[in-house]
Amino acid sequence: MSKIGIGLIGSGFARSTQAPAFRLYPDAALVAVCSGRFENAKNMAEEFAIPHACASYEELISLEEVSLVVISAPPNLHHSAAIAALAAGKHVICEKPMALNAKQGQEMVDACKKANVKLLVGYRMHFEPKTLEVIRMRNAGEFGKVLFFQGLSGFTIGDPTQWRLNKELAGGGAMMDIGIYSVNGARYMIGEDPVWVTAQETKNDPVKFKEGVDETIQFQLGFPGGAVASCLSTYSMNNLDRFFLNGTQGFAEMMPSTGYGPIMGRTHKGELTQPVVTHQTVQMDEMSAIIFQGKQPVVPVDGEEGVKDLKIIDAIYEACKTGKKIELKL
Repeated sequence: MSKIGIGLIGSGFARSTQAPAFRLYPDAALVAVCSGRFENAKNMAEEFAIPHACASYEELISLEEVSLVVISAPPNLHHSAAIAALAAGKHVICEKPMALNAKQGQEMVDACKKANVKLLVGYRMHFEPKTLEVIRMRNAGEFGKVLFFQGLSGFTIGDPTQWRLNKELAGGGAMMDIGIYSVNGARYMIGEDPVWVTAQETKNDPVKFKEGVDETIQFQLGFPGGAVASCLSTYSMNNLDRFFLNGTQGFAEMMPSTGYGPIMGRTHKGELTQPVVTHQTVQMDEMSAIIFQGKQPVVPVDGEEGVKDLKIIDAIYEACKTGKKIELKL
């Protein structure tokens, strides 16, 4: 297989995490980068020896040598950039959340099907060895009947002027950025899609967390097999990043559960000892096999998976506003 030509949209997360990891993957070549600030794209191109620094994602997408577009710009650009890339016949990996809402996400999925190319979402934990071992144990019945999941996702956010605290750019607050880990984690740890959600929002700093930017949300999910999930998403607390799964015959606890590592965990059978990996490198390896070789992952990472999470997040926001239990149809 000739090297995959990667075009990176975004120069923040892409520069700190993706580009260094992608360079470790031998079958990929970084061929283009663009940023909202052209100077950032130029600097990143020089740092990583990327041939093309582009002033816009349209320019990047037009390059013939780009076969895979990786979108890690703020969420407000995910929809438009993905639609343009898919229409140009490029495969797309989009960071989560894949869009600002489920409607946008579904439009991306529809564009993917129309163009007959792949749209994947950056669910790196779906390939992480300790996470996959817990999923294997659950599938093998080693926890018995799963009854409960707890997901704690959050940190104390800094700079109040950053894009994560801008609703127009981020689509919300902590829930969109970090809470999505518990939303998605509840689904892959329990192994089912939820059928209802309730949620409550707490805001202690309305100056920093303006209208539409959530500071802390607690939410609860109900699953068809009878399991329930209790989760927390916040920008105001550290020492979280914990998953706990409990069943009639055993348990799994992971802390850190979704950070860049190393992931740590234990079950009723002892410590999880699977190898520590560079998440983005493993993700690129696995996703390239999905795109170019038709490999089927243990846990889906396609656009439909992303839309399910967005439907849940849309319902969480609705539950916060109305105080009602929201039925889910995923």
